[in-house]
Amino acid sequence: MRVVFLLTFFFFCSSLTKVQAQKTIDSPFKREQMRKDLKVFYEVREAANSGVYKYRSEEEINSIYRRAEEQIDSARTFLDFYKIICSINSFEGSLHNELFLPPKVMASLREESEGYFPYPVKMIGDEVLLNYVNPEIPVGSVITSIDGFSITSIVPQLYKYYPTDGFSIAGKKSGINENFSKYFRFEFGKKNEFSVEYNHKGKKEKKKVKSIGYKEYYSRFDDRHSKPIDDASYPYYDDLVDVVNAYDFEALDTIGVLTVNSFLIGWGSDDPKHKEYLVFLDSVFTVMNEDQIKYLIVDVRHNGGGSDPNDLVTYSYLTARSFVENRKAWISFQKIPFWKHVREVSWIMRPVEKFLSNRGWKDSFPIKKGSRFYQSLTDPDKIPRKPSPKAFQGQIFLLVGPRTASAGSLFAALLASDEGVIVVGDETQGGYYGHNGHIPIRYRMPKSKIKFMFSIVNLEQDVVEKESQPFGSGIIPDIEIFQTHEDFVKNKDTVMQYTIDLIRSGDL
Repeated sequence: MRVVFLLTFFFFCSSLTKVQAQKTIDSPFKREQMRKDLKVFYEVREAANSGVYKYRSEEEINSIYRRAEEQIDSARTFLDFYKIICSINSFEGSLHNELFLPPKVMASLREESEGYFPYPVKMIGDEVLLNYVNPEIPVGSVITSIDGFSITSIVPQLYKYYPTDGFSIAGKKSGINENFSKYFRFEFGKKNEFSVEYNHKGKKEKKKVKSIGYKEYYSRFDDRHSKPIDDASYPYYDDLVDVVNAYDFEALDTIGVLTVNSFLIGWGSDDPKHKEYLVFLDSVFTVMNEDQIKYLIVDVRHNGGGSDPNDLVTYSYLTARSFVENRKAWISFQKIPFWKHVREVSWIMRPVEKFLSNRGWKDSFPIKKGSRFYQSLTDPDKIPRKPSPKAFQGQIFLLVGPRTASAGSLFAALLASDEGVIVVGDETQGGYYGHNGHIPIRYRMPKSKIKFMFSIVNLEQDVVEKESQPFGSGIIPDIEIFQTHEDFVKNKDTVMQYTIDLIRSGDL
């Protein structure tokens, strides 16, 4: 299965295809073309996406498409259609569902010099805090309304732009924190200025602020107030492959702190970066055993995923049980459906990519049961893994948050499933019981040229069923705690400090 993924990834990333697209996101778009694209979107997902009915019934899926047809009746622009597709894309419930605007539309957005809300924000609990030092509105102010609309009514309308697994709402904070201004522009249009009501030090204030452009907003986001403690959630890459500063370890007396900000550490077990990580893990757990570390904090709050087997090897140092990557894994086809809409491969390579992909899927998913094709029992994912001889024997605290996703949340789910592990923080965007992952496929709608991608492998994770973990949720912490308002202003890590204080208090 890994071979199929790497081949798919390579060819998709080496696309030479040129397309025609809308000039701007606000351009008129014919309803007839919208309906043709909606039909393609539905048919492709029905045939190729094994996660369509993972969290939603057939009636629920049909209902949202009927609603989309009704919304097209009053839609006029490309943006109107994009918002309709975003709603469906998010409703399905997979954080690997992605939409990509055509290059010309994205280029026009980046060149917009006004119309955007001028300041980054950060969601903490149910509050939206201003997250940029400026002379107009104090950093840390709690925004209560924009242009007369309460922030509690604005935020839910932005959820559709950031898909998460299942029904996780908390996980959408990660996307809103980064893209609030862009999502606001999509939902409410461009504005010359904004009337902002906010609370600061117990006082209600109101101020009008001028809009800024797309590039300036993201420049300000890169200089946001909270960057010193949440920078790892928006990682830097080495050669667009490996995350820089992906992992670290610190010893605090009898407390160890293992931070793994990403599992994007090389590609596969033979990669030198992965081997370096193995040396790091072995040395960390050797030192902890020698120094008799009693408590270990495992921090994956910023971990948005990565590649195997980094997540599984890490877990082997933290568990006492044998485990597998997944209990079940299946796809909906053995020959890729609607190949004509797969436009990420150059015309020269298309026959080769089609042949290799179809052959690879037959080899990796040969067991047919009804309309599903299950993973081979000899696949590495199915081979039981044993705990490391150096596995940690003390008390583990797992820190999770809205950014925790994909391989990061698979790892966190495995660990949270173990008896005695205490989970601290906020709900993840990745699912506890499973997700759709491993192999992404990207299609393109013929009229709008919007590309849509989803991962085709429906995975059931090797976890214990718990009442505290409802189906469709992210990983729910045993101790739910957010950064305090005071700590936000001072850029202090409330969750980490709470956990350290809890350990030192002995009140466990």
